[in-house]
Amino acid sequence: MNVILAQAISWFSQVIVILVLAHVILSYFMSPYHPIRSFVDRMVEPLLAPIRRVVPLVGVFDFSPIILIILVQLIARIIISLLFL
Repeated sequence: MNVILAQAISWFSQVIVILVLAHVILSYFMSPYHPIRSFVDRMVEPLLAPIRRVVPLVGVFDFSPIILIILVQLIARIIISLLFL
């Protein structure tokens, strides 16, 4: 049971990371009104918004996607390690 739950948590965290990376890449190439980008934005923006309130922009760079990826991976690893205690 714990193995299946750990795999599900790992898979879910991978999906979030892929969506964040897609969000960053699509923001350079696609119009904000494109249906694919709109979908990805709707999935990722609620996760990025709290980080953006805490971490300001550094010049023109937005580090919130990097911070979100690190947090998602860290939380997933902590939860998975707690499952196997």
